[in-house]
Amino acid sequence: MSETLVSLWTDVRKRLEAAGIDSPVLDARLLLEAGAGVSRLDIVSDPRRIVSDGQVAAVEALTKRREAREPVSQIIGRKHFWTLDLAVNSNVLTPRPETEFVVEAGLRATLPADAPHRILDLGAGSGAIILALLKDRPNATGIGVDLSNDALSVLRDNAMSVGVADRLTVRHGDWAGDLDERFDLVVSNPPYIPSADIAGLAPEVSKFEPLLALDGGADGLAAYRIIVAALPRLLKPDAAFAMEVGLGQADAVMALAKDAGLEVGEPWRDLSGIPRVVVGNGR
Repeated sequence: MSETLVSLWTDVRKRLEAAGIDSPVLDARLLLEAGAGVSRLDIVSDPRRIVSDGQVAAVEALTKRREAREPVSQIIGRKHFWTLDLAVNSNVLTPRPETEFVVEAGLRATLPADAPHRILDLGAGSGAIILALLKDRPNATGIGVDLSNDALSVLRDNAMSVGVADRLTVRHGDWAGDLDERFDLVVSNPPYIPSADIAGLAPEVSKFEPLLALDGGADGLAAYRIIVAALPRLLKPDAAFAMEVGLGQADAVMALAKDAGLEVGEPWRDLSGIPRVVVGNGR
C-alpha cells in the first residue's frame, strides 16, 4: 500500500510518542515538512497525497534522529523566535519562548521607537535577542559578544538573513572585558544552570546543546556576577538592562544588581508566572 502524507505523519507521531517526545504532533509535522519537502498547507489541504520512496526514506532518517532525542530545531536547522526565522545548530542554544520576554522588556525600555539606540548583547549565541531588537528598532545599532567562534558564525549568518548585518558588530570576547563604550540597553541570556544539574536535564539539552551556554557554575550565578559588575560602566545614565534568569534566581540577581548601585525594577514574569527577566537602570 502506498504511503500518504497523513499515514506517514501518523506513523512518525506514534514513534515520537513512544520515544517520550513532549511535542510529538508538532515535531512530526516539522520532520515531514523537512524530509518530504512539503509545506504545512500541503499536509492540511492534500493529506492523501502519495509520497515517494525517497521522501519516506528522508523522513525516516530524520525521525531516527529525533527518537534519539536530538532537538528538532537542530535536525531541521531552523527555529522561529519573535518575528524571525533563525538558523540554529549544536553550537548555539535553541531560542526558547521565555527569552522573548527579554526582547519585550528591551523594546519597552528603548521607547520611543524612532530614537537612535546602542544595544549590547552579552553571550549573544544565535543572536535571537539582539537581532529581534534591531529588527524592531530600525534606528538602533549594536554589538553581539560571544566567547564561541562557532556561535559567532551562526550569529553572522542570522544577521545577514534578518537584514540587520550592517547595524551589528559581532565581537569575540569573554563577556564585556574589552568593551570601552556605554550603551542605551544591555541584554543577556547567560548560562544559568548549576553545574551539578546539567546531567539531569532533558537529553535534548544535556546531550545536544553547548555546555558553554548552559553551565552557570556551582550556583548558576557565575556569569551574572561578571555581567552585573560591568553594567555600571557599560550603561549610559538612566540606560536599561534586561537579563533572563533561571527558576528561583531572580532575587539573587536583583540583589547583585542593587549591590552594584543599579536601580532594579519588578522582574518580568513568563506565562507560568515565574520571574524570568531581571530589569533595571543605571544611574
